[in-house]
Amino acid sequence: MWRPNPAGVADGPEILIVHRPRYDDWSLPKGKMDDSDGTEEVTALREVTEETGLTCRLGPELPSVAYKDRFGRPKTVRYWLMEPVGGELTANNEVDEFRWLDARGAIELLTYQRDRDLVANWGGRQIG
Repeated sequence: MWRPNPAGVADGPEILIVHRPRYDDWSLPKGKMDDSDGTEEVTALREVTEETGLTCRLGPELPSVAYKDRFGRPKTVRYWLMEPVGGELTANNEVDEFRWLDARGAIELLTYQRDRDLVANWGGRQIG
């Protein structure tokens, strides 16, 4: 999720990163598909709303990320750029803290290298 930066506050657009208390990590919002979702795009929009309280407009798809989870199971995550269009950030049992950061700030705080790489190459342009 991204938003234009407040004038003069950040270098480039800001990216929302979330803290998940269950894992004590900082990551990009993401989630799992429910049988009722129908498409991965619907899943992405639903999960971001559930995790953040914000409703978004779906933008272009970013590169997928493949990795093994903490149990050694293979995972593939699809990402889209999203721009908030309503709602307000609301903490819940999945996410207890939010930060809007420029790309460099996000890269410094994100826990996982795969998330840092995605932000660094966001939109096909290298950042930092």
